[in-house]
Amino acid sequence: MVRFQRDHLETLLAAVDAGTFDAAARELSITPSAVSQRVKAMEQLVGRVLLQRTTPIAPTPDGEVVLRHARQVRLLDEETSRALDVPDAGVPGRTPSIPLAVNADSLATWFLDALAIVRADTEVVFDLHREDQDRTAELLRAGTVMAAVTAESEPVQGCSSVPLGVDRYRAVAAPSFVRRYLDGADTERRMTTRLDRVPLVDYDRDDDLQQGFLRRVLGHAPSGPRHFVPNSADFARAVQLGFGWGLLPEAQCLGALERGALVELTPARRADVALWWQRWNLASPLLERVTDAVRSVAAERLHQPG
Repeated sequence: MVRFQRDHLETLLAAVDAGTFDAAARELSITPSAVSQRVKAMEQLVGRVLLQRTTPIAPTPDGEVVLRHARQVRLLDEETSRALDVPDAGVPGRTPSIPLAVNADSLATWFLDALAIVRADTEVVFDLHREDQDRTAELLRAGTVMAAVTAESEPVQGCSSVPLGVDRYRAVAAPSFVRRYLDGADTERRMTTRLDRVPLVDYDRDDDLQQGFLRRVLGHAPSGPRHFVPNSADFARAVQLGFGWGLLPEAQCLGALERGALVELTPARRADVALWWQRWNLASPLLERVTDAVRSVAAERLHQPG
């Protein structure tokens, strides 16, 4: 059985989170040489390389396993100290930290409300990692986060997975954009065909929501020019200002549609993104508290089956 020293586990966490041995040394108030020696001692203990000495430092697949263990040990130690009302002997007064991964639209519309429920009666800090819902599960696999909102239903090894609901997106544009680019598209079929060539707004170059929507409708990706706006609130504002058309979650567009500030382009065709909550299988009251709050708010804000 492998038994790591606690200060070695904390050093591994600091190195990965800080990105360099020098930064980890400053955080731990030790020398960079001591950081290197502790990591080497862990690697000699298991006979595996745990960290890639790149910039920033990255865990190897074996390192990801140890990194998950280190985060679990830290969380359980912090919760035990809190339950006993005993300060953490290694880091007095440290508030428990929960690293979570979430997609940008959930973060902008409902996820923070769930975390606010936890913060209302619990001393905890959140380390949020914003990533596309198709890639948040990778952060779970890497041991970077303890839980994630993801589009992946199959549980990551060592995790449980429960459905949160469906985030429904509508294809919308500003009235000025419709007049300028889509005038005369008086049927949904004509409208959809015209969307092939007019400007659209994408979150970034990896965003496939708009592209995939038209591929399903037209059989090919759109050929029109693309704006890239990598922030959920700014993305919605760019669409409202007439930069291009885009798919917005209902939480960001229903009010504007009612006011006439946006026009729905394809009322018969919407894009549904099913979201899941994956979390480590760890007996942690704090992680349970976060899970309960996330599921409760998602049940209210997302479309539910049936």
